[in-house]
Amino acid sequence: MLQFQVIRLLILTGVTFIAALFITPVVTRLLYKYRAGKQIRQSSSAPIFSSMHQKKEGTPTMGGVIVWVTVLGLALLFFLLNYFFGDGWAFLNIVNRAETYLPIMAMLIAALLGFADDLLGILRIGPHGGGISVKHKLLVYLFIGLIGAYWFYVKLGWTTLYVPFAGYFQIDGWYIPIFLFIMVASAFSANETDGLDGLLGGVSLFSFVSLAVVAFVMGRYDLAIFSSMIVGALLAFLWFNIYPARFFMGDTGSMALGITMGVIALLTNTALLLPFFAPILVVESFSVIVQMISKKVFKKKIFLSTPIHHHFEALGWHESRVTMRFWIISAVSNGLGLVLFFLSRMIV
Repeated sequence: MLQFQVIRLLILTGVTFIAALFITPVVTRLLYKYRAGKQIRQSSSAPIFSSMHQKKEGTPTMGGVIVWVTVLGLALLFFLLNYFFGDGWAFLNIVNRAETYLPIMAMLIAALLGFADDLLGILRIGPHGGGISVKHKLLVYLFIGLIGAYWFYVKLGWTTLYVPFAGYFQIDGWYIPIFLFIMVASAFSANETDGLDGLLGGVSLFSFVSLAVVAFVMGRYDLAIFSSMIVGALLAFLWFNIYPARFFMGDTGSMALGITMGVIALLTNTALLLPFFAPILVVESFSVIVQMISKKVFKKKIFLSTPIHHHFEALGWHESRVTMRFWIISAVSNGLGLVLFFLSRMIV
């Protein structure tokens, strides 16, 4: 049984990687054909960012469609093949109500909303011609979180939170605000991290590898394979997104990845290990919050520019150096997170 699931995981990860590589030229041509270029917001509140990234004006955005279209397209294809042609295709089908309905729907909804935001940015609609404002994005994240909270709490009856090395705690109605916080935080953090070539794609890859391992160990094989399919798609995406990027991920990718990451962490009850599985996302969003508070309260900045990857750029680091070092931090942190996960299971 275990060997069978390992084979399924490896095959579907490989198929997703190959499929994403094949659709990338098609997506790239469409993005360039319709001039779906990134608009760099001209803002007096962020002059350092604007000056450093003005050269990237016009680079196609919305490249994140490669990730979610490949993953969701293959999931739908294999589901339909299994539905219409029998159990001979069950080997490839990962769609089931208990494990993957919610992450699949969450990824789709977040991706489409992010796509709409990217489109508004391309058309120069919104604050500074950059699409949906941060305030309205947070409202969108909250809306998605409310849908997910309803599904978890009302439909699935989830009322417990797992604390590593302490066990499961009954939190009843408190599960809803905790769920909302994790969903909003993961989406917001992913959006803030998507600022350098290959940065979000790389750190997300490590996160989804860890979540795939966690789900597999817990016996949630379809969820593990879904996570590994995201890894396969991200590998293909990164082939073209590393510096100098052929295209940017865009909100359609960052929102899909952030929301899906949070949902899978909640489905595996490892939300409290997310700081280890997504350390860069935590640091990036924390730097933005600290900077905003400092500017409001003390009328001065702590960082030269935020999110913090722009601070290191302003110090003179080349963006590929920032990206590679953040990848290393992610790899080490995810390794530590997995160690804590396995030790906790052994002790509790």
